[in-house]
Amino acid sequence: MSKNKTLNAAAKAKQDEFYTRLVDIENELRHYTKHFAGKTVLCNCDDPQHSEFVKYFAQNFHGLGLKKLIATCRADSNTPARLTEFSSPDDFTSTPLDGDGDFRSPECLDALKEADIVVTNPPFSLFRQYVKQLVDSDKKFLVIGNLNAVTYKEIFPLIMQNKIWLGYGFKGGDPHFKVPDDYQERATRFWIDSAGQKWRSFGNLHWFTNLDISKRHEDLVLFKRYAQEPELFPRYDDYDAIEVSKTAFIPADYYGVMGVPITFLDKHNPAQFDIVGLANHGKDNEFDLFAPKIGGKKIFKRILIRRRRN
Repeated sequence: MSKNKTLNAAAKAKQDEFYTRLVDIENELRHYTKHFAGKTVLCNCDDPQHSEFVKYFAQNFHGLGLKKLIATCRADSNTPARLTEFSSPDDFTSTPLDGDGDFRSPECLDALKEADIVVTNPPFSLFRQYVKQLVDSDKKFLVIGNLNAVTYKEIFPLIMQNKIWLGYGFKGGDPHFKVPDDYQERATRFWIDSAGQKWRSFGNLHWFTNLDISKRHEDLVLFKRYAQEPELFPRYDDYDAIEVSKTAFIPADYYGVMGVPITFLDKHNPAQFDIVGLANHGKDNEFDLFAPKIGGKKIFKRILIRRRRN
């Protein structure tokens, strides 16, 4: 194979192994401790030898009051796929799997049936399928995904119906992850540390969950007023709604439909606002109501909301 063909093949290959740092797991999981007592937790994209998720739950097994911890991982060139079960931090068994350890395989589905809560960093390229499996299985979960996934036709209806919401997020908003040695170097958001470990960073990742958290019940403080500064809130060309360019600018005196940045979901309280649709291309799905433009100028995708009258 020529050098160019090799490079093209590598570029097309899905590189989905991103190892989450323990500190990022600890920062997020501290908000969910009440959910784990007496529960079986599944980390179904995690090799116990490398996964900080498994490490976190093993170290905090008794503190969280876990019933059981299960981890499954795919086969690679060095090790077979396996299932590891912890009945305590020091009492565990590791069993090779007949299949490849993919989260969709029959053996991993059996582990999913046993679990109460799933916590992991799933393959980004398979996020749609992964979340659908969790929702179809009626499982509680806390997983990492691309923030832009909120606009996916498979994900947005779940957010709109309050079946999924955003967690607390990464400190600083720019998480970074260890990646395998064979991952290609990149011009940006990539570095190699003094120990030779490769790293990637992302500015658009978030935690997705259906576990109740206190931030979902905190009202967003509104200080702008539409009546006083209507010029801040132009109307869209093709839809009866106003543009709100920043979540902090949502007016306190407006109860019609508003288009807000997708980052609004980080502050969304379903008791304060209803999500009524999406403005992206105007044709992606039944919830994508129009392509946002003002004065003929295209606007980046928006979440459409309406303030509730309480």
